[in-house]
Amino acid sequence: MPKAIEFPMQTANAPGIYLGVQALPPRKIKVIGVPLDLGASRRGVDMGPSAVRVAGLEARLEALGHEVRDGGNISVAVAETKSAGNQRSRYLKEITETCLRTAEMVEKALREGMTPVILGGDHSVAAGSVSGVANFYREQHQNIGLIWIDAHADMNTPATSPSGNVHGMPLAALLGLGPEPLSNLFGFSPKVQPDNVVLVGVRDIDATEKENIKRAGVTEVYTMRDIDERGMRTVMEEALRAAGRGTAGYHVSLDMDWIDPEDAPGVGTPVRGGATYREAHLAMEIIADHGRMVSLEVVEVNPVIDEHNRTAALAVELISSAFGKKIL
Repeated sequence: MPKAIEFPMQTANAPGIYLGVQALPPRKIKVIGVPLDLGASRRGVDMGPSAVRVAGLEARLEALGHEVRDGGNISVAVAETKSAGNQRSRYLKEITETCLRTAEMVEKALREGMTPVILGGDHSVAAGSVSGVANFYREQHQNIGLIWIDAHADMNTPATSPSGNVHGMPLAALLGLGPEPLSNLFGFSPKVQPDNVVLVGVRDIDATEKENIKRAGVTEVYTMRDIDERGMRTVMEEALRAAGRGTAGYHVSLDMDWIDPEDAPGVGTPVRGGATYREAHLAMEIIADHGRMVSLEVVEVNPVIDEHNRTAALAVELISSAFGKKIL
């Protein structure tokens, strides 16, 4: 395991350096905002990237010794200026265009030796971010793993979705089940092998999604019951082994609705019974300990229904933990 970098107690001459903070070897981090809210019914997650930035993301990561460059926001169509199109996959054309731009920026960041941190937006953005990571490593003849941390499986397709909302389809797209425009970004599919895809913390899965999970060949699915019975450490250690097996590393896709609404009230689709504050931090700390995360995204922060930016502030804390912040 890489040796941690330890910082001294905060002083007037060293602002932003915190007592008890450690970091992994410094990384160059590229922050990419994707203010996409076309994939969901509830509006507001387009303000998520701004809320996370306002909560101090850049300063917190720099205090850990990382170099941070903010790449701004990907351009996204405004729902009121577009037709939703097919009601089985609403705004699919515009979402695909945004995901392609996201994929290209993510791939560019990796080529520059930077670690992409993508701020959503709704979870549709993952179809773009993961495609960009997968394409970068594919050109090096390597596969990637995917840790999908979410209350939902996001394994619907236009044929099975009860809502037609594309934010419930990105994982299905990445595994080649469709919708076809998202599945075929960069002209290849699937983006990740099912043996290297792990779902963590799911607790709200549509009946049709269960069949899609089986059809895609994903076997590493950890529900909240698994976490309750076996503990977060055991679940995360097994998840990271599966995602890392034979891969260059793994992309971590964190939907903030994975956390219980008591701690993360400002999310796109809240579901009771999620991970606690400390369980969420432990998961990120274990990811940092393993040191094989190649990219990270945090999605579904909705400031419209948040309380004093609590959810965005928690997102910043969890990103910090994933990049090496420790208690002592």
